[in-house]
Amino acid sequence: MAQLKVLLPQFGMGMQDGEIVRWLKAVGDAVTEGEPLVEIEAAKTTVEVPSPGTGTLSEIVVEEGETADVRDHIATITV
Repeated sequence: MAQLKVLLPQFGMGMQDGEIVRWLKAVGDAVTEGEPLVEIEAAKTTVEVPSPGTGTLSEIVVEEGETADVRDHIATITV
C-alpha cells in the first residue's frame, strides 16, 4: 500500500509555522480527497486543511496543540 504524507501548507508568504487546533478525523478513519482533515491556526486565523488524497488516515504525527513548520509532515494517509 502506498503512503501519502500530509504536509503543513503555507497560507501566506510570511507564514513560517502553524498550530494544530483540531483533527477532524481520527487514525483509522476513511478520508476522501478534498474533505476537511485538520484545523490549523496561523497568524491568528484558523483554516481547515483538506485531505490531499483518498484512503485511510493511518498516522497523526503532530498532535492537537503542537506547532509544526510549513511543509512539515503532520500525518500519513494510506492509499
